[in-house]
Amino acid sequence: MFIPTLDQIEISGKTITADALLTQKNLAEYIVGRGADYLFTVKQNQPTLYADIKRSFVSRKEPDYCFQDPPAHGRIDTRSIWVTSELNNYLEFPHVGQAFCIHKKTMYQKSGKIEENTFYGITSHNPEKADPARVLQIHRGQWTIENSKHYILDWTYDEDRTRIRTGNGPANTNRLRGFAIGLLKSREVKDIAQKMRDLHQRVRLVFDCLKMTKNSRKTTTT
Repeated sequence: MFIPTLDQIEISGKTITADALLTQKNLAEYIVGRGADYLFTVKQNQPTLYADIKRSFVSRKEPDYCFQDPPAHGRIDTRSIWVTSELNNYLEFPHVGQAFCIHKKTMYQKSGKIEENTFYGITSHNPEKADPARVLQIHRGQWTIENSKHYILDWTYDEDRTRIRTGNGPANTNRLRGFAIGLLKSREVKDIAQKMRDLHQRVRLVFDCLKMTKNSRKTTTT
């Protein structure tokens, strides 16, 4: 379903990011064939690819780049990245420019608890197009978007406690909520929760927000 979606938009010069579900050879060929680049997370649904990348970073030493976020939400996140282009001709995956390993260390300030996670991935960007800092930035951008949507679904719609459980109801409702969030963001709404409260049970305001009424579609003339 992903390729037909990309058919509808211009992707030339862009970087398409995706989680492990979409780490597929045909998708990589498609993206590069349209003049774009990819950055994919690699997990164990691609066991050979995952094992090859993981093995190459077993004896990693000093990271190629390290970044620490300012303290926020009671925690401090530190991300380190290692990259290599030595696997480009070895991995059985098209258009690999670099493989990477990202280690995320989270320290919770109140409890002192430390949580660590390691991620692996590949990108068609070669070192000349994307240095380690840029690869880390692109990878983080993927999860910034993902986490932003999930946070809104969890807290604004309280989706975790929804009572819609029958048939395709949960999936369809999730899509409709995601579509609504996307529409509001396309209108450059900064506070989605507040805007949802403003529009609740106010059909006219909804139409105005979506520019579906005559007044909302008026343009000034000079």
